[in-house]
Amino acid sequence: MATKTPERPLTSYGAYKKPARGASGWETFSWYFFRVSGVGLVFLAIIHLFIMHVSNDVSQTVYDFVAQRYQNPFWRVYDLLLLTLALFHGLNGLRIVCEDYISSRGWRLSVQSALFFIAIAFWLMGSMTIITFQPNHTLAQTILGLIGR
Repeated sequence: MATKTPERPLTSYGAYKKPARGASGWETFSWYFFRVSGVGLVFLAIIHLFIMHVSNDVSQTVYDFVAQRYQNPFWRVYDLLLLTLALFHGLNGLRIVCEDYISSRGWRLSVQSALFFIAIAFWLMGSMTIITFQPNHTLAQTILGLIGR
């Protein structure tokens, strides 16, 4: 006989309730991360849109613009934070959608595992690009520099 997993309590408008005081675990972390990352993303995204699309001409956002911008470590950290929060905020939302709409535990685990590995792959590619970006270097020069040759 299969056991039914307990469902999370819903509020009157469909959103999940805040975790109980003193609760711990993944769902509590997820709930708080969703809220904190959402607030952070509002500010990061607005600043990003203002810099890239309002204060600068979009046609001037080219390789040289990025190379000059990445000379300042602040912009690398800013872009890395924006990438990390946006990717994992979205992944957390997809995880919740999977829990809501995929009733089979096996399928839900498979889909969530695939999403997790895809997100990690994208995060690694994006963060490696941001961290290792060197103006006017080829990929081979960058890799050789990383391994110490």
